[in-house]
Amino acid sequence: MNIQQGVSLKDKNWFQTGGTAEHYAEVKSREEFMSAADFARENHYPVFVLGEGANILISDEGYRGLVVRPVPGESPEILQSKQESGYEYVECMAGFQFQKLIDFCLDNNLLGIEEFSGIPGTVGGSVYINIHYFEFLLSDFFVGGTVLDIESGDISFHEAGWFDFGYDTSKLQNSHYVLVDAKFRVKKTTDLETAYAKGRRDEIMRHRANRYPGSHTCGSFFRNFTESDDVYEKLPVVNGRKMIYVAYYLDKIGVKGSLQVGDAIVSSRHANMLVNQGNATSEDVINLAREMQQLVKDQFGFIPQPECQLIGFNEYPLLTS
Repeated sequence: MNIQQGVSLKDKNWFQTGGTAEHYAEVKSREEFMSAADFARENHYPVFVLGEGANILISDEGYRGLVVRPVPGESPEILQSKQESGYEYVECMAGFQFQKLIDFCLDNNLLGIEEFSGIPGTVGGSVYINIHYFEFLLSDFFVGGTVLDIESGDISFHEAGWFDFGYDTSKLQNSHYVLVDAKFRVKKTTDLETAYAKGRRDEIMRHRANRYPGSHTCGSFFRNFTESDDVYEKLPVVNGRKMIYVAYYLDKIGVKGSLQVGDAIVSSRHANMLVNQGNATSEDVINLAREMQQLVKDQFGFIPQPECQLIGFNEYPLLTS
């Protein structure tokens, strides 16, 4: 494992912004994960694990510490389920691209996780954020995974309950836990059922490509509201349901395709997606997001908070009150 210094992160995330990593290492096995953790612990460096960078914004100042980037490593492995007939487990390294895992499952008549087709990112990043699409959460299919404790160097397998999943959250967001590999429960099916599922995968991906920007973004910048939010009771009811979707409020204030700071702009396709038009800085994105927060606060009385992970900022850069 080669630990490099001063590596640019701008080309390693979807926003295509951000500074350099003080130290940087690519790892493809448990042993290399542990070696990277040893290096960080011995030198008292914080650690950030970077997948495909699909849901992050990196500070223009970069990251002071060690950036670890898992690379695919070994191919996924299919494990028979001894508890349930008709189901199997699929296990793979955290650095494996999630869409490739979906395709691998479909090629082996294993169904379930195709619901997340077209969502960019690695297996590790997908578990970290507990990706979701419509009524499905990744935690619905997650069995468990091997976790490295950066602070102690301990590595052990934990079942799904340990991960404390929620909407856009997991225990992995406690910065000293790192996912090394993951195991998912999938349904063993027939060739015909798989053919239908492949069609569903393709349609989901077509829908996403038509509805959302496909590059230079982090996807939804602000997370939707949940019942645990203090502002939940203040949210309006529309057609008999609490309006939890941040895009609803951003559409109301008319920012889609028009509000812009520097080279960062609100997407013309989706009001909750910010896009780097080519030369934006992370500061541009932050200032645009702050302006959006202020507009929502002024009109509706509450402040949306980011789903996008903010990396390397010395202080929290967005509005809280």
